[in-house]
Amino acid sequence: MSPGAATDSEARDLGHLQDSNNQQSDIDDNVENTFRDALEEPSRPLRRIPKPFQDVPLLDEDTNHSDNIDDPPPQNAGPPQSRIRRVLLTLRDMLQTSFNSLGLCRLYPRRPTFEPDKFIPSLLLSKTCPTVTEEFDPPGILPPPYPLPNMSIYRLISWMNSGSHQKSETEVARLVKEVLLADDFDIKHLEDFSVRKSLRELDNDPRGRKIEFPDDWIEANVTIKIPTKSKEDDAIHLSIPGLHFRPLTEVIRSAFADIQASAFHLSPFRRLWKDPLNNKQERIFDELYTSDSWLDAQDELQKLPKEPGCSLERVIAGLMFFSDATHLANFGTAKAWPLYMYFGNLTKYTRAAPKSGACHLVGFLPSLPDSVKDVLNILPRISKSGMAALHTHCRRELFHGCWDALLDKDFLLAYRHGIVLKCADGVFRRVFPRLFTYSADYPEKVLIATIKDMGLCPCPRCVTPKNMFPFLGLLKDMRNRMENLRVYAKTSIVKAREYIFDMGNTVDGTKVEQALGDGSWVPVLNSFVEKLGPLGLDPFRMLVVDFMHECELGTWKALFIHLVRILYALPFGNQLVATLDSRFRQVPTFGNGVIRAFADNTSEMKKMAARDFEDILQCSIPVFEGLFPTSHDMIVQTILYRFAQWHALAKLRIHSDSTLGFLDETFKVLSKQLRKFRDTTCAAFTTLELPKEKAARQRKIAKSNNAPSDSSAPEPRVKKFNLNTYKFHSMGDYVRTIKLFGTTDSFTTQIGELAHRALKAFYPLTNKLDTPAQLAKHERRRRVLSESPLDSPAPSVLKDHHYIATNRNDPVSLFTFLQDNDGDPATNDFIPKLKDHILYRLNKLDVTHCDRTFTDEERNSVIIPNNTVYSVQTMRVHYTTYDMRREYDTINPRSHSDVMVLSGEALPRHPYWYARVLGIYHMDTWLQGGGRIEKQHLEVLHVRWLAPLISHWSGMQRARLPKVAFVGESDYDAFGFLDPGQVIRGAHLIPAFSSGRGISSLRHGKSLARPDGELDDWEVYCVGIFVNRDMFLRYTDMGVGHPVALRKTVTDCLNLRSAAAPVEAMDIDEDGSDTEGHEEEEEEQLEMDVDLVDEESEEESESESEEDEQESEDGFDDFGEEAEDEFDEFSF
Repeated sequence: MSPGAATDSEARDLGHLQDSNNQQSDIDDNVENTFRDALEEPSRPLRRIPKPFQDVPLLDEDTNHSDNIDDPPPQNAGPPQSRIRRVLLTLRDMLQTSFNSLGLCRLYPRRPTFEPDKFIPSLLLSKTCPTVTEEFDPPGILPPPYPLPNMSIYRLISWMNSGSHQKSETEVARLVKEVLLADDFDIKHLEDFSVRKSLRELDNDPRGRKIEFPDDWIEANVTIKIPTKSKEDDAIHLSIPGLHFRPLTEVIRSAFADIQASAFHLSPFRRLWKDPLNNKQERIFDELYTSDSWLDAQDELQKLPKEPGCSLERVIAGLMFFSDATHLANFGTAKAWPLYMYFGNLTKYTRAAPKSGACHLVGFLPSLPDSVKDVLNILPRISKSGMAALHTHCRRELFHGCWDALLDKDFLLAYRHGIVLKCADGVFRRVFPRLFTYSADYPEKVLIATIKDMGLCPCPRCVTPKNMFPFLGLLKDMRNRMENLRVYAKTSIVKAREYIFDMGNTVDGTKVEQALGDGSWVPVLNSFVEKLGPLGLDPFRMLVVDFMHECELGTWKALFIHLVRILYALPFGNQLVATLDSRFRQVPTFGNGVIRAFADNTSEMKKMAARDFEDILQCSIPVFEGLFPTSHDMIVQTILYRFAQWHALAKLRIHSDSTLGFLDETFKVLSKQLRKFRDTTCAAFTTLELPKEKAARQRKIAKSNNAPSDSSAPEPRVKKFNLNTYKFHSMGDYVRTIKLFGTTDSFTTQIGELAHRALKAFYPLTNKLDTPAQLAKHERRRRVLSESPLDSPAPSVLKDHHYIATNRNDPVSLFTFLQDNDGDPATNDFIPKLKDHILYRLNKLDVTHCDRTFTDEERNSVIIPNNTVYSVQTMRVHYTTYDMRREYDTINPRSHSDVMVLSGEALPRHPYWYARVLGIYHMDTWLQGGGRIEKQHLEVLHVRWLAPLISHWSGMQRARLPKVAFVGESDYDAFGFLDPGQVIRGAHLIPAFSSGRGISSLRHGKSLARPDGELDDWEVYCVGIFVNRDMFLRYTDMGVGHPVALRKTVTDCLNLRSAAAPVEAMDIDEDGSDTEGHEEEEEEQLEMDVDLVDEESEEESESESEEDEQESEDGFDDFGEEAEDEFDEFSF
């Protein structure tokens, strides 16, 4: 039966997602109707009574750290939650905890001797106090105000060296609160105060000696060999200064002596999940210490022979490195190349917070100085291209020379034999450093891997040739990745170096290239392989995927740019692009910076960071809808949905076996859609470079020496959509990487980008001379001035379902309110509906009484003192996320007013109802008669209901967003009241711009239901299910932290047989054909086309490489700059 012929009972269903058992012919018809049917009347139930909703109560040890840094409002008092005693099941040396209320447990391969979650939270800041080096005394930890004379000066200097370097109103307020009003502050201490004197005291102890840390900074020179292209002459040894570093072994010692070590996980474990819905047991992947790589490393460690006479427990210090060059100022050339180290023993929720103190700045890598050109210019018989190749070779040698110094003898000794350290529980253990991940952008990855930038085999993890990239997502591609993992070709590299240094060949000469063979190797000895390879390190596996640069600033950016190019290529292209920009500006914001306002012309992409492109992706589907010709619009809508789906899955903070299978299948479907988009839509239009791209090329031509003599502007170049790049290729490595090292938020380069902010805050405090040394000095001062742990605020816990202020500053007289809004449909039957709602609440009626009609006598029994209710501006809805964090949405009728509740239907077709909050009220009320009167305080929401379109087919099977529309004013339940306790969380409703605005649901004119004096409404809204990862998983049954009742409702609606069931139906194309069984045919066709696209691929790759180099060669604009008081507010 078609949607237009639905029965009355079906019309009342709130369904979008269809049963996967529908007949194929019905699917073809319904998909076609999705885009061709006119606006249909939304479905409506008889009465809007949602099902009761109860969130998951979490114990403190089960709750992950929240992203919200603001302190919550005072919490409503509630009954204490009962705690279920946990039973530990022991089998030999293994230990498995009991399953908690969410169905989670831990499986330790070996019984742990230390478990940090029952000690202190991992949120504590890193606290390191200085030690004075004595000849015989061991280093001690001295409390503040050491090394300053008193606490007054200590607090003042701490304020000077922390916070913003621009002392704003907030900083002055912090000065008053943290310094002047402190109990130990005495103004007499500031007599004869001198800043310089205090800074000298800060850098030296009272006896004039330098305050030394065991892991203090060291400055060293790095010597590189420059070949001379002569058999007779030896290589030139050039010493390059500027390597500043802290010994890695001493940093490890300091970290284990730090208070934050109390939160270190020393025993890896598997996290298991027994789904309460079906008792199916799955593996959970989240932290590095629950990953396969750590478990394997621990097994290998236990197999090593014990040190003579040592019976200490052997544990791992998991090292994670980040490095990226960055500009230190908006103007000028000042830059630095910092190296950060994190401990994977610490939960990622702490490591990702810039203010947590989990980041250890361990080095500043020097860049190749300009003076090296003077040395290269004196070398004979070197061409211009040979000079460039030699310069690049020197840069590679310098990078690995730096790591040769960092991986010193002490570190190698510790890597092989461990170091005995006293851990947080007072027990001595033998700690073995292990290097797990190295996060960097692509130009730095190729430096680490010692391969060519954009060579024939550009992937640092495998040697898949570039001409195989068109097979993205096919079985052949996935098989090649595993069969051709990169293995260091040391013999070939040593032979190539002999040609260079002993026989006088150039670094890019024919003999050198032949000696290196396939694999895009370069003639540089890899320091990681040379030093840690014999100890078991795979330096190529540690080069994890880079979600921010490779996806948000890579593949998605490339797709978005080409979509804009196609719009320009269409008739009236300029108008279409202007429409696109206008639509983006009308997209509503959401959450606390989750979706921000699109203020500028989005198509111009001016000064956009990764978070901006993420916002564009999450909101792009309704914005692009209807801008392309119908046949191409269907393809574009599908590819946008699939890309947003893959993006959401790849960025999940917690994965299960089911979600990883979902991610893998989504990648295959997306790959197919990308090829279809390239071969169908892209091939139908001649696309030229954007005005921004043309202007950039003109500037480049103007700066070049071979600029044309005439002043005429060059013609725009033809631009094609190129899939044959490393960034698209890397999308196939996510599932394997997540299994090896945990979820992508644990090692994303975004963490390193955020760490840059501390350096940029230090830079204005330096004298701008010898910048790395100055930055190292300020980093050292920060460690000296670490505050006492007693000053650290306790983590916020959001235990109640919601919070509504109880103030009575805005009383609303009901009769005056109705008189002021006389004739407004939003106030029709306002008091009867309010009293009906109160009767439901006070009589504790549920959804089964939705058809109950109350008499006038019953309504008259409801007493509201003085017929007055009290209005408040906002409400906070607290909820448990899929990854067991407590978060909140702020509901504000003037801005973020849309909410979602659980469907009240017995057999819903869609799990949720949606409403727009028009007012937030609280009141005292009671029922008159029937015995003792009990006054109760009630909170209510005045709402305008929306309902799904019964003719619109949506969901993951059809790659379409759900669509909803306001219930018509003629319906009695178009407006009503809602219990705040039934709100699940805020909803992001984006106008379906292609449907336009109108008055089909509410008469023309101003109304309480319309903000800002608008006279009409958007006819249809798209539900933004991709607004963040928690929202996306609420439309599946895969959210581990989501309530079972909610997941069961979703399961019933989606008719999922298993967690992988959604992707089984995703292979259905718009034409209704099944993709299964056609992979071999597609591979054969692609093999025929490989040679044709190879030349285009190289040209496009070079072009994209140039663009990337221009826009983010230093990473400065990759993530974006925020105010310093927003450091911890991210949606990642």
